[in-house]
Amino acid sequence: MVTFPIVRMRRLRRTETLRQMVRETTLTVHDLIYPMFVVPGEKQRQEVASMPGVFRVSVDELVRDAEEVARLGIPAVLLFGIPERKDEWGSEAYDENGIIQRAVRALKRAVPDLVVITDVCLCEYTSHGHCGVVRETPSGFEVDNDATLELLAKTAVSQAAAGADIVAPSDMMDGRIKVIREALDENGFAHVPILSYAAKMASAFYGPFREAAESAPKFGDRRSYQMDFANKREALREIALDLEEGADMVMVKPALAYLDIIALARERFEVPIAAYNVSGEYAMVKAAAKMGWLDEERIVWEILTAIKRAGADLIITYFAKEVAQRLRAQ
Repeated sequence: MVTFPIVRMRRLRRTETLRQMVRETTLTVHDLIYPMFVVPGEKQRQEVASMPGVFRVSVDELVRDAEEVARLGIPAVLLFGIPERKDEWGSEAYDENGIIQRAVRALKRAVPDLVVITDVCLCEYTSHGHCGVVRETPSGFEVDNDATLELLAKTAVSQAAAGADIVAPSDMMDGRIKVIREALDENGFAHVPILSYAAKMASAFYGPFREAAESAPKFGDRRSYQMDFANKREALREIALDLEEGADMVMVKPALAYLDIIALARERFEVPIAAYNVSGEYAMVKAAAKMGWLDEERIVWEILTAIKRAGADLIITYFAKEVAQRLRAQ
């Protein structure tokens, strides 16, 4: 009878100290980006029903929250704006006195070292809720790709002029990175990097976000411009095209159901990769924890570690503050 020696894998798992010494993936506060929603008015703090612990806040409250974020050591925030009025063209997105532009100026005055990332899209600002200019066709309505590009470029330039450190186009229009890069360069903002939502899936995980940002489409859906979630090769092509056009960093969104895309992107591209732990992922954990079905702290740590292990350099997550507090306590 042939016998084989037992491979003793468990020797280095016996104690927490040993496990920490050989741990391959370590989550740090520098990996985190905290998303924030800004609304008009003063002293506004509206909890999002489907996202417990997440609030839509006015600019004065935003500053206070951002100061807390900075104290926790979180390096960056990602801003989404809900305007005072919406129109067919999303004009408040590129208004120099728009909600995001005011928020950026306030944050850079109050917390100058905090990196402020701004979402570049029209969906929160249009009356129809789509990410671009809508035109009528014989078969119905569709988003006009090329007509949208100019407005996206105007939005990015106005945000950079307000002081945004990074602009993040999330619209998924073809060619938008090239147009935005050229507009930034021509207007004196060559130093402002672009974080492209390069592989953004047409996902059901965005539901709570659309409540928070008041950005649900009034008709149709976004599958004609956001990616088919079944396609892996197409996701890598989207990333490659955005990098060719001038993106400095790329994003995969959502994160948890697309760890394979994150891993493949990490293997292929030598640029920083962000992953968005989106609203639906957050809401599911919160709901299960409320019912006592999951240990929230442990599951959040596991999820975010998995996203980083897959290859993400940056993780956008609504859990950022809780994780930062835990890291500080360690």
